[in-house]
Amino acid sequence: MAITDSNEERIVSTGETNADTEIEYTLRPKILSEYIGQTKAKENLKVFIEAAKMRGEPLDHVLLYGPPGLGKTTLAGIIANEMGVNIRITSGPAIEKPGDLAALLTNLSQDDILFVDEIHRMSRSVEEILYPAMEDYALDIIIGKGPSARSIRLDLPKFTLIGATTKAGALAAPLRDRFGVISRLEMYKPNELKTIIKRSASILNIDIDDEGASEIARRSRGTPRIANRLLKRVRDFAQLSQDGVISKELADHALNKMEIDDHGLDAIDKRMLLTVINQYGGGPVGVETLAATIGEETDTIEDVYEPYLMQIGFINRTPRGRVVTPSAYEHFGIPFGDR
Repeated sequence: MAITDSNEERIVSTGETNADTEIEYTLRPKILSEYIGQTKAKENLKVFIEAAKMRGEPLDHVLLYGPPGLGKTTLAGIIANEMGVNIRITSGPAIEKPGDLAALLTNLSQDDILFVDEIHRMSRSVEEILYPAMEDYALDIIIGKGPSARSIRLDLPKFTLIGATTKAGALAAPLRDRFGVISRLEMYKPNELKTIIKRSASILNIDIDDEGASEIARRSRGTPRIANRLLKRVRDFAQLSQDGVISKELADHALNKMEIDDHGLDAIDKRMLLTVINQYGGGPVGVETLAATIGEETDTIEDVYEPYLMQIGFINRTPRGRVVTPSAYEHFGIPFGDR
């Protein structure tokens, strides 16, 4: 399978595709006890949920933040199941006008959950409507225009807003301060991903041994979405093998064919790193210059490629530009002194 330059077609992209939506719905856990990983966030949420249920009140507004693909939408669904309430799902970009949000809020029932994905992408005018809704469970609506305009207040049922974002810093402070529960989701450890892969394999009736699951987990970039996607693709190779079982050897063969190496790097990651090493002496190089050299958008480099490379310590951002680290040189077998 060839990896193309389009991020939408990258098998290690953390973005959600239509194929992911279908499989993730099948694989998503429904209750906290089934949810693997995120121990701190899970333990705290369990306490907050149980306490709210004992008081007979809706859960405080919840903000879930962290890199994409870690299970924020899944966790929101679990919270709704644990609270025994309905959940309405939307996204920041989908709420274009204050009236769109007003329609969503007035259609909620008592204690319902409104889940807003990519909440940092809501417009400021929509945010203004949210403030009284979150604090006072009320909507302030302006009727008419000019001198005859008047404001009326509509009471809302008590509800819980769950916001999900990959950029908590992009939220306006007044909005961020109105969340009573703020949980950061961390990248998954290989042993947690191994457990997720084995659970997914069981649901999908895929034969996989421990070492095969470990091999896929090791190359999944700390992200369950990628782990499940790789599992599906490695399954295709297994189906054409003699025994149909995903072993370490088969997983290694399949992932190498897909150009995904031991660190989960694909062809685009490698091209970016080797461009900085070979053409710019390891850096520093400005992100605009790098983007022009490899034919990618600046935003794509900053938001899609760099976060994982920085997390594993292969690239650093400096005031003068991007610098490739000695660890990346070692990964490619290039002496660091050859800068």
